[in-house]
Amino acid sequence: MILKIQQEEYKLPITADDQPDLANIDTFYRENNGNFWVAVDNQVVIGTIAIKNIGNKNATLRKMFVKQEYNRGKDIGVSSNLLLQLLDWAKQENFSRIFLGTTSQFLAAHRFYEKNGFKEMFKWIRSTFMKN
Repeated sequence: MILKIQQEEYKLPITADDQPDLANIDTFYRENNGNFWVAVDNQVVIGTIAIKNIGNKNATLRKMFVKQEYNRGKDIGVSSNLLLQLLDWAKQENFSRIFLGTTSQFLAAHRFYEKNGFKEMFKWIRSTFMKN
């Protein structure tokens, strides 16, 4: 699902080999106090989100993807529910800040993150956001 969104929808030249974290989610995300969530509808993955501990009560939000046919918006709420799950979990785990990076192609994602309390920190080819 993630590769399909990256390659077909956003035309990003990225492969599974470029993302070794997806080959071993337990080791990459769940060890060292991180986590990975999957949204499922009728046994089909429709969304993902992950958090990785980077130390000093800081974490990175990664791999937030939702299938386009699930609107990504407020109608169904898959994106919001995934993010709320991650933020609730991060609060319970005492993270102070969550960082994320995204490309300029994901403008709707920029608005989504800002609407959910993230602040843009840097803007070059990639935008970096932070939430306290």
